[in-house]
Amino acid sequence: MAGFDLIPGNGSHNYTGVLTRSIVFSGALLAFLAATGLTLASIIVPNWISFENHTNHHTHIHYTYGLHQRCSSTNVHLTSPSSPLTTYHHLNCVSFPRSTDCHGDDRYFCSMWRSIGFLMSLAVVIEGMTIAAFMILLLGSKQRREQGWAVLSIMVVIAAVVQAAGMSITAYLFDNDPRFFVGWFLDKSWVLCTVSWSVQAFCAIAIAVAALTLPSEGGYELIPDAA
Repeated sequence: MAGFDLIPGNGSHNYTGVLTRSIVFSGALLAFLAATGLTLASIIVPNWISFENHTNHHTHIHYTYGLHQRCSSTNVHLTSPSSPLTTYHHLNCVSFPRSTDCHGDDRYFCSMWRSIGFLMSLAVVIEGMTIAAFMILLLGSKQRREQGWAVLSIMVVIAAVVQAAGMSITAYLFDNDPRFFVGWFLDKSWVLCTVSWSVQAFCAIAIAVAALTLPSEGGYELIPDAA
């Protein structure tokens, strides 16, 4: 009876075990797609750096900085004889940074913040190209997977590095810009970006390890030249 091993021990040229490069690459693609979704969410959701405050007058104030928007919301809790608790909610979002936000000492912050937005947009472009590369390798021959894994892993690493750069600049501004005093915190979008590039880094490692350790897959061989 034929058996299946994760790693063959007979030194056969064609590997027909359970764990193949195609399976590892497919798993890496699924993880990379999830990471790309996190990247898009971090761009869309305007919650990179936030501030919350509760006043003595039953008012909850919330400010958030997104890559392309700055939002503020106010929840006012009022009590009255007719209504024990009434809540008024007001949310206002404006484009950011605007030209009026970038005068004097604020020019440096605006330049850095726009750089974060550019890096995240660039990451999405690279991610799209990387997904296409994944599909080319998975739908191609085993020779294509054996020869193209290095390019694929490099593209995954580049996508991760670009996002990590955006995350790092955000953390730097959070720690050093005077506008972010006590009460401000790194919010959901920053966390999504961090998780995204971490997953992508793991994908790059998995691709490289699979390509370097798993034997050649079973399948058709290239016919050597007679010469």
